[in-house]
Amino acid sequence: MNTRILIVEDEFIEANNLKLILKAAGYDVCSIARSVATALIVIEKENPHIVLIDIFLQGDLTGIDLAKKLETKSIPFVFISANSNKQILDAAKSTRPYGFLVKPFRKNDVLVMLDVAWYLHQHKQGTIDSTETISNEPKEPLSDKEFRNIIGKSPDIIDLLNKIKIVSQCNTSVLILGESGTGKELVAREIHQASSRRTKPLIVVNCAALPANLIESELFGHEKGAFTGALSKRTGKFEQADEGTIFLDEIGELPLELQVKFLRVLQEREIEPIGGKPKKINVRVLAATNKDLGEEVAAGRFRIDLYYRLNVFPLLLPSLRERKEDIALLASHFLKKYSTEEGRQLCTLSTEAIEKLMQYNWPGNIRELENTIQRNVVLAKGTVIESIEIFTSKRAANVTNTNKIGFKTITENERDHILAVLESCNWKISGKGGAAEILDINVNTLNSRMKKLGIQRN
Repeated sequence: MNTRILIVEDEFIEANNLKLILKAAGYDVCSIARSVATALIVIEKENPHIVLIDIFLQGDLTGIDLAKKLETKSIPFVFISANSNKQILDAAKSTRPYGFLVKPFRKNDVLVMLDVAWYLHQHKQGTIDSTETISNEPKEPLSDKEFRNIIGKSPDIIDLLNKIKIVSQCNTSVLILGESGTGKELVAREIHQASSRRTKPLIVVNCAALPANLIESELFGHEKGAFTGALSKRTGKFEQADEGTIFLDEIGELPLELQVKFLRVLQEREIEPIGGKPKKINVRVLAATNKDLGEEVAAGRFRIDLYYRLNVFPLLLPSLRERKEDIALLASHFLKKYSTEEGRQLCTLSTEAIEKLMQYNWPGNIRELENTIQRNVVLAKGTVIESIEIFTSKRAANVTNTNKIGFKTITENERDHILAVLESCNWKISGKGGAAEILDINVNTLNSRMKKLGIQRN
């Protein structure tokens, strides 16, 4: 039985274009709905598997209202819109869509998004078959050994591994999100190694480290004589990654004028070196950032169309404080690594040392834990590290000393402020008069901040 898709779109040309794309790809298309009321009738009669929804429709109700109803029915849905209003986008994201297509879109964007949405939905339902996609293309199953470099058994890490298994078999762009030190580059390498491009190059680029006057040349290349000082031809990073994968770390630092050229790479699969002619390339794009790109879009520092081209399959990496049950496993891994590197007998940690690791908050995440273990292996006088030393910078020490005379850190002030607001509204989080409205932030953002700051109602 073919998959049935419902299109909820009030623009005839857009709806018909989508219908032609889907039918050509072998999908069954339900009756097109131009309002929420019509969509609900079609859903009851034709039972679609996936729904594509525009945000603004005919009638008083919006696509966001329909999305809330679909969520209760466990029907996967993808938004299609060109809207860039932050409040509307936050409301749309709060419905937990399976994807977001930005108009105008290409045929491949639509088909990849549907493929990913179906994978995510099946995984959520616990019925996913790792060897099939919605389009029934054969996929090579993966073994967990292929992800042995990602250490951990916490629920967050198991969920992350499952998502890596899914996305590694596609060619879609992936946006890797997480705090500094959570292992974003490691995840990118694992995705590449598990993909069909594993024998081709993986080119890693740190956008924040590229000089502003050279970044275009670094990424796209230049011809000899293209500008003063261009004494020879230069092959850019994208061309170096042809047939393989490019990983763009700190993508939020990419200047606006270059975001346009990057968008062209994603849309047209071609680059244009400085002083040269456009060239077709076949490259998979992985990107990472520790910034909130939604806020960057709202502030006008990041293009919304680029954001959603990248955000087809986001991967959110948990901080180390959110997966403390993995600390002992990670510590053991780094102990073996650095004991071997130092050419000494394997070091172990005492119970007291492990407890100290568990109690620390790890603002630098896994990178800070690794550095801590390496330092203590070097300093160890025997095979058992009885008391572990956790190094803090002078700046951190100064903050601690300042706290003793009455000042609080920004984090402590934020926690106190959120608590005060929650108390003032009797711990009502969402809705009229709720804490999210008072703080002027999205409900999901508030819940995330509460979790990170350890705020719970007694």
